[in-house]
Amino acid sequence: MNLKKYTDYALRVLIFTGMKPEGELASIKEISETFSISQHHLSKIVFELNKLELLETIRGRNGGIRLAKKPEEINVGKVVRILEADTVLLECFNKETNHCVISPACKLKHVLNKALHSFFAVLEEYTIKDLIVNDHQLRELMGIQ
Repeated sequence: MNLKKYTDYALRVLIFTGMKPEGELASIKEISETFSISQHHLSKIVFELNKLELLETIRGRNGGIRLAKKPEEINVGKVVRILEADTVLLECFNKETNHCVISPACKLKHVLNKALHSFFAVLEEYTIKDLIVNDHQLRELMGIQ
């Protein structure tokens, strides 16, 4: 399973904002500089995470972003499922574009489907809080005071 960069960056945004002391705002610029990701790309991600009610955005001179929920309330598996909703491992996973002649009898799609569900099941065991338990080391690496 290979996650899209979009999903990877979204998880980084959630981790970064989850590392901030409660109430403190992060900025897209700050996250961009920390992870060397384009601010434009991050803006799209922040917009979607805000629509999903995972981030709160505050406009204005002293604005920024912060988690809209507590880190322990943000399930990693659910976030990945939403952002990877269009996951198609094989052609046969999409009935509209499936041209595989063995598809009706093939067991591979069932095996991979089971593996995909197991992948998400493991991710659903974790929250953002679980990903930031080593906060001292993460703060140092990200330059967060």
